[in-house]
Amino acid sequence: MRLENKVAIITGAGSGFGEGMAIRFSEEGATVVVSDINEQAARKVADEITAKGGRALVDVTDVSKAEDVSNMTQATLDAFGRIDILVNNAGMPQRNGSMFDVDEETFQKIFDVNVKSIFLTTKSIVPVMLDQGGGNVINIASTAALSPRPGLVWYNSSKGAVLTMTKSMAIELAPQQVRVNALCPVIAQTGMTVEFMGGVDTQEIRDKFVASIPLGRMNTPKDLANAALWLASDEASFITGVALEVDGGRCI
Repeated sequence: MRLENKVAIITGAGSGFGEGMAIRFSEEGATVVVSDINEQAARKVADEITAKGGRALVDVTDVSKAEDVSNMTQATLDAFGRIDILVNNAGMPQRNGSMFDVDEETFQKIFDVNVKSIFLTTKSIVPVMLDQGGGNVINIASTAALSPRPGLVWYNSSKGAVLTMTKSMAIELAPQQVRVNALCPVIAQTGMTVEFMGGVDTQEIRDKFVASIPLGRMNTPKDLANAALWLASDEASFITGVALEVDGGRCI
């Protein structure tokens, strides 16, 4: 059990990558706070975990709101007394298209969910880790930050901010034994996929995306979950400040 006796908060855990990480972490012994803005989705994942004998807490949080994040932190402490792992996974996509077609409201939402949320969870949760003597933060970035695709300018930019935040946090928090790393997944079959494709999901468009991935397939939630598990475990105890590509060679 690689995460035995660990308490992990995973945002956006009701589906996609977040669901995959929540289930995988639980399989390795973690108690998981399944946090999502969609209560029904969060409950479904938590029920799956508890049905297999794991421990899970359903949490409904809008990660762009400070009060929600504060309540999530307190609910976790009330239930389990500690927080060992934070996975900032909740994300907002941009529909593929011209940068000029994105309105200000959409731009703001992309940055609120993808960037501001990490500011809020850091302010709320990392002090708990510091009081405990250490902790582990994993930010979900994207290959979009490293090798941007056209048509996703503002999303690409938000994930670039996530990488800079990750490295900056890592160097500042290292003396206090809080590790901070990022994962950079390539496109996968999740709820965001159709947006990245421009709102239309066809085999031709899928083939175009897959053609840019040397290993010849899309990412899966299990691929990312296994990478996150390693970063969250003691096996990666000397790893901080990295941006690990989980992309089938896309960024080579």
